[in-house]
Amino acid sequence: MEPQNPLTEKFTEAEWKALKEFRSTLPETFKEAFPEQDDAGSTSYNLWGVTINPLKPKDARVSVVLMKFLRARNLNPAEAKDMLISTLRWRKSFKVDEAMKEKFPEDVFGQLGRTYGKDNDGHPISYNLYGASKDLDAVFSDTQRFLRWRVAFMEESIALLDFETIDQMVQIHDYEGVTMSSRTQASKNAASEASSIFQGHYPEFLVRSPAKKFFVNVPSFLTWIFWIFKPFLSAATAAKMSVVGSGPKVIGTALLPLIPADQLPKRYGGDADGF
Repeated sequence: MEPQNPLTEKFTEAEWKALKEFRSTLPETFKEAFPEQDDAGSTSYNLWGVTINPLKPKDARVSVVLMKFLRARNLNPAEAKDMLISTLRWRKSFKVDEAMKEKFPEDVFGQLGRTYGKDNDGHPISYNLYGASKDLDAVFSDTQRFLRWRVAFMEESIALLDFETIDQMVQIHDYEGVTMSSRTQASKNAASEASSIFQGHYPEFLVRSPAKKFFVNVPSFLTWIFWIFKPFLSAATAAKMSVVGSGPKVIGTALLPLIPADQLPKRYGGDADGF
């Protein structure tokens, strides 16, 4: 018998088959991820608040976490294994735990990210406010510091997930205040590195369907860039993305069917005071 929770009960037969194969490789996976650690194949590892014991991996929340890697790799256990190894190695080299404890300047990063409210299904909503800081040099002059802050913000959002009933989130990317001059080489480099990190090491954290990654208040010069590059995105990635117009009324028309008015800030067409 498999330990179950509301999320694992939705797994398909094909997903269970892939999961069991993937799970059987965990001792080897941990050994490859941490070759300098003699007991890596038998030592538990905490990933996003879920303890994975490679020798006793039958746990509903562990199944939910592992399924993220499988779904990101089309249920291919070998490719999911490679992705998990890469993620475990990256988390160690990046020192994710230290980034979460780091104190970032409030005047630089305090307004750039917010987590507020939940959608109709209880998914937390994460806001990225790209135009909130006018001092772009302070934000992006130290690329590694920006990445540590961005990863810490992502980890804080993930901490709101229980991996029992909820394992994904909604993201709203707000470009109000972003201008052509905002697109400096430093900001583009930081965005590129951040995108690579999230694609490679944070699989399946966005609600799949309907689209739950919204781009709002997008200036025209960025809108056409999106449509130019959309054909180069995978179908799965593009399906999660929705470019919305500007202003509370237009944004609310797109978001209110998915987010209760009392959970959506007034600036986005809801009734909540928000932030």
